[in-house]
Amino acid sequence: MTTMLKRIFIMLALAIVSQACSISYTFNGAILDYSIYKTISVSNFPIRAALVYAPLQQVFENKLQDLITRQTRLSIVDSSNTDLRLEGEITGYALSPQAVNEDAYASQTRLTITVRVRYINSKNPDMDIDQTFSAYRDFSSDQLLIDVQDSLCDEICDELCNLIFNATFGNW
Repeated sequence: MTTMLKRIFIMLALAIVSQACSISYTFNGAILDYSIYKTISVSNFPIRAALVYAPLQQVFENKLQDLITRQTRLSIVDSSNTDLRLEGEITGYALSPQAVNEDAYASQTRLTITVRVRYINSKNPDMDIDQTFSAYRDFSSDQLLIDVQDSLCDEICDELCNLIFNATFGNW
């Protein structure tokens, strides 16, 4: 009978402990206290690069806002009086040769996009960030930039938005 009581006691203790302790995981990487943070403003990111690809600004801004909308419960508002603010500019859009073949011509070209971001946390200024993010994609020099530019910018903007999201909302 004592082994039966021990088993009941252990089962009861496990039930109480499992109810008292809970671990919360978020799979999107966002670490926000939604009782404190409710709003964010995302300013325009003008292109300040020497080489300009006009659709880049709109693509980047849309992807950044879409990611915030999908991964958080923050309301995006057009105001400077918000809990959080994201602002900055696209500072680089550059092409550079990467691999050289036997006839001394580049066989690979790299498209690099650089974005400077200022993340302002009005509730906790210690969390403010002023950082530059950069991402790139390589493409064959046999291809014209005009033929691959849209898809490369799309991929690079996805990566940049994820880097920015992790550095600001994920506190990585």
